[in-house]
Amino acid sequence: MKEFIINRNDSGQRVDKFIAKAVPKLPKSMMYKYIRTKRIKLNSKRCEISTKLSEGDVMQLYINDEFFEQSRQKYSFLNAPKDAFIIYEDENIIVCDKPSGLVVHEDESGNDDTLINRVLRCLYERGEFDPDLENSFAPALCNRIDRNTQGLVICAKNAASLRLMNDIIKNREIEKEYLCVCIGIPEKKEDELKAFCIRDMNKKTVSVSDKPISGGKTMITRYKVIAQNKERDLSLLRVRLVTGRTHQIRAHMAHIGYPLLGDGKYGINKLNREYNVKTQALCSYSLRFRAKDDMGILSYLVGKEFTADEPWFVQKFFGNLGKNI
Repeated sequence: MKEFIINRNDSGQRVDKFIAKAVPKLPKSMMYKYIRTKRIKLNSKRCEISTKLSEGDVMQLYINDEFFEQSRQKYSFLNAPKDAFIIYEDENIIVCDKPSGLVVHEDESGNDDTLINRVLRCLYERGEFDPDLENSFAPALCNRIDRNTQGLVICAKNAASLRLMNDIIKNREIEKEYLCVCIGIPEKKEDELKAFCIRDMNKKTVSVSDKPISGGKTMITRYKVIAQNKERDLSLLRVRLVTGRTHQIRAHMAHIGYPLLGDGKYGINKLNREYNVKTQALCSYSLRFRAKDDMGILSYLVGKEFTADEPWFVQKFFGNLGKNI
């Protein structure tokens, strides 16, 4: 028999969600059976799959020890470098300015050097996170950006903040603006673009159409040209997403004839080589929390704005713009 004492980060979860995280080796079909046959109990009583956990509850699992075997290997996040690129932190969240070239989560390469692993190592070495003391929670990223995109990523340090932040992002209560460099100078210096996109999971790209397409989603992008380099036929744009689609800025700007500089998926590789740029000139530059009534323990963030460091492509192609960004 194994007991779990429900802590602050475990509370608020359904029984089945907690067990899936705390005992990942237990198949779901067996978990449902064990709950039904009272081999899994809450506070020594029968529980339901949907029962919500409270801090201080005790969950008893009368199941084989094999499901509780723990790997004795060193935590993989300790293999990541120490610098987590933190620009803001409080008791609930961390805001990182991720550099271009760093992935946010582990990918098929299996490389331990990810943004989340850097954050976990930082918190672990400070004594603020210990996997051995947590049943089901680890600090987690709330949003993600591509490997070759610089910019702001939010990490939740506790379960309550993670749930709230996920709702805030889902309800689009964070205004995000991007900076990017496009090849060419748009005739309209400010515009709202609307199109329809469909994702190809195999190619990991999206296709864009001006007309509705079967299975497609609406895509709305607002941009403003804030600087021009006429000699090199480049424009610096500030972009705001009305919708949040995969590769939205890259695909949408390429669709209207102004691909991002350095973009290998949607851009023009011949021109990228001529400019000697090997990664897309794109940065998730700023985010601001809009007013909301039910932000709970994160209500102090309303109105706060965070800004990334000036991306590499601004000085390189447009000089010192200062406050004009």
